[in-house]
Amino acid sequence: MTPPQNTTVTSDDEQGVEPVDGISIDDLSAVEEVLVLDFGGQYSQLIARRIRECGVFAELLPSTTPVEKIRERAPKALVLSGGPASVYEPEAPPFPTQLLDLEIPMLGICYGMQAMVLALGGRVESAETGEFGRTDLVLRDDGGRLLGGLPPEQSCWMSHRDVVFEAPEGFTALASSPSSPVAACEFPDRGLYGIQFHPEVVHTPYGTEILTRFLRDIAGCEQQWSPKSVIAEQVERIQAQVGDGKVICGLSGGVDSSVAALLVHKAVGEKLTCVFVDHGLMRLNEAEQVVEAFEQFGIPLIHVEAEERFLAKLAGVDDPETKRKIIGAEFIRVFEEEAEKLEDVSFLVQGTLYSDVIESGGSDHAATIKSHHNVGGLPDDLEFDLVEPLRMLFKDEVRAVGAELGLPERMVWRQPFPGPGLGIRIVGGEVNRERLDILRSADAILQEEIRAAELYRQLWQSFCVLPVVRSVGVQGDGRTYAYPIVIRAVTSDDAMTADWARLPYDLLERVSNRIINEIRDVNRVALDISSKPPATIEWE
Repeated sequence: MTPPQNTTVTSDDEQGVEPVDGISIDDLSAVEEVLVLDFGGQYSQLIARRIRECGVFAELLPSTTPVEKIRERAPKALVLSGGPASVYEPEAPPFPTQLLDLEIPMLGICYGMQAMVLALGGRVESAETGEFGRTDLVLRDDGGRLLGGLPPEQSCWMSHRDVVFEAPEGFTALASSPSSPVAACEFPDRGLYGIQFHPEVVHTPYGTEILTRFLRDIAGCEQQWSPKSVIAEQVERIQAQVGDGKVICGLSGGVDSSVAALLVHKAVGEKLTCVFVDHGLMRLNEAEQVVEAFEQFGIPLIHVEAEERFLAKLAGVDDPETKRKIIGAEFIRVFEEEAEKLEDVSFLVQGTLYSDVIESGGSDHAATIKSHHNVGGLPDDLEFDLVEPLRMLFKDEVRAVGAELGLPERMVWRQPFPGPGLGIRIVGGEVNRERLDILRSADAILQEEIRAAELYRQLWQSFCVLPVVRSVGVQGDGRTYAYPIVIRAVTSDDAMTADWARLPYDLLERVSNRIINEIRDVNRVALDISSKPPATIEWE
């Protein structure tokens, strides 16, 4: 495999970068954007993602962002998200009326609509019956500018107990639902629109059409956001940041670090060196796949084969948290040793995603979900400046960029894999080569059958777990005393919640038969049917 034409990098002594399929670098500063003001809603990230899917760049900002900062960004439109509070409560985040001075189109969704309506003189109160989930929506008259042309009766996804009983003066009510007299309203002369339901979720069948109507017909946005535009913009930014400096990247083999490395290589060429710390805890043949892919791209790669070193550190350890700490600390030590061998390296590439940034405290009104961490937990005292080319991208956008750059399909669609690897999928006992080989073989069978059934991309994660217990079985004419294998497969949008996947029985039967027949040390296969919460996706 050779890199596609649009991944050609310039040499060290050339200036600038070639345009990507007709996209001019000079035009990227003019890419239009829509800002989503986050009032703490559970779907706030999803709003930004759906807008981007419509070809318009969107960024999520706290609802408390000063109006002057918003004005400096010169957005084409604003979207006000949902939120958990009641708008009439004293501590509820208010609608900043100064936003009206911007004189740009504004769409309020759920809480965002209610906050706008209340601030402008409408009536918002608690309803006798809340609406949560799929709800019938009936359009009034012709549906106005926002909803015109859509079916007069349709379903939508609601999540609220407060409702708008009266729209403010100048607004026209566009729709109603069983508990919401005003489920949508608009004031086109002022560019103000509101909907009580959530167009960003798939359960609202005409949600994409509504968002597209607002973005294109009302806000006048053009379709400028795409994988090609991302590549061109990030190449320019990386070149401006790095200059003549040298860059190092800790490569894990996952899609995030791989795409980040490809982007940086496209920008700076041989000034990037990737370090692949092979801790021996990866799935079958994955280390070889990573090395082969990056060698074919011509990216300088240091492959550190450190399995013996990691297994020695893990000997006798069965506590899961201790395993994690050992693997993470040893990863750092190996990376540091390799980094010290390189001269004049000033920059470190990390595959931080936009969701990591948001979850680390993107909204004043939503609880912090987690502290961001990267593979191995690289310490701050490495004294490198960070290069984070994926910082403004969601996971699905990273995959699209990876495909555009020519990353092999198997790596683009690789399911999430924990930094400690198979070390945390051997449960209740120490990690050793025998158990790793058993688990690798079982997992390879599972992945092969799931791919053959064309279910791989439908699953967020699918893997095997090896509990370090033995049970009695019967194989042939004799009794066995061997390990069980647990199959874990889940569906999810973002890993914050997950449901166990309803795999077909015939698929499960094939997997179980193959694992037991082909792996001598396994005599039992079980299926994990717990969801998150209360369980987690990984076992340790």
